[in-house]
Amino acid sequence: MKALIRLELTRALRNRKFLFFSVLYPSMLFLLVAGSADSTTKVDGTGLTLPTYMMVSMASFGALTAVLMGNSERIAKERESGWVRQLRLTTLPGRGYVLAKTASAAVVSLPSIVVIFVVAAVVKDVRLDAWQWLALTGAIWAGSLVFAALGVAIGYSATGDAVRPITMIIYFGLSLLGGLWMPTTTFPQWLQDIAAWVPTHAYAALGQAIEQSQAPHAKDLVVLVVSFALFTGGAAWLYRKDTLKA
Repeated sequence: MKALIRLELTRALRNRKFLFFSVLYPSMLFLLVAGSADSTTKVDGTGLTLPTYMMVSMASFGALTAVLMGNSERIAKERESGWVRQLRLTTLPGRGYVLAKTASAAVVSLPSIVVIFVVAAVVKDVRLDAWQWLALTGAIWAGSLVFAALGVAIGYSATGDAVRPITMIIYFGLSLLGGLWMPTTTFPQWLQDIAAWVPTHAYAALGQAIEQSQAPHAKDLVVLVVSFALFTGGAAWLYRKDTLKA
C-alpha cells in the first residue's frame, strides 16, 4: 500500500492544474475577498475580522478542493480504464486502495492550508498564538478526511463522463452553503438555518472556534462525525458493489 500511496502522491504533485486549484486558487480568492478589508471591522455574529474569518474559510476550501476533486475524478476514471480491476488481481486488499486514495489526498491538502496561513499572516497581518496555528492546521487537515471519504463515494457512484459535473455541483453547493466563500450571516434566515447543518459549515466552524480560543460546538462535531460515518459507509458499500460487478 505504501508504494501505491507514493504513486498517488507523485501523480498529484505532477498535475499542475490540480495544484493550482487546490493550493494557489484559494489564496487568490482570500486576497480578492479580504484584500481591502481592515483589521478592526468584525464579521457580524462571529467576533472575527474579515481577514481572520476568511483565512479559515479559504483554508477549508482549499483542503476541500484537494480531497474532493482529486479523489472523485481519478477513481471514476481508473474504474473505467481497468486500473482498479488490475489492482484487485494483486495482493493489495480492497481497503488498501481506498486508504491509499484517502491518505494521498490528505497529504496533498496540507500545502493548501499552510499557503493560506502564510498569505494571511504576511499580507493581512493575521496574528495568532503558536498553539492556535498548530491547532488550526491539525483541525482543518483532520476534518478534510470527511470530504476525502465523500470523494471516494462519488468516484464509485459515477461514470468517468458524469463524475465531473456531479462533483462540481456538490463541490460548489458545499462551498456556498457552508459559508466558505462568504459569511453565512449574510444569508436570509431560512438559508442560515439550512447552512447550520451543512458539513462544510461545521468544518469551518472548528477553525473559527480555535481562532476565538473557544471549544468547538458539540453540534458541529456531531455533524462532522455523522457525515464522516455516512460518507465512509457509502464509499464502502459502493466499493463492494463495484467489486461484485467486476
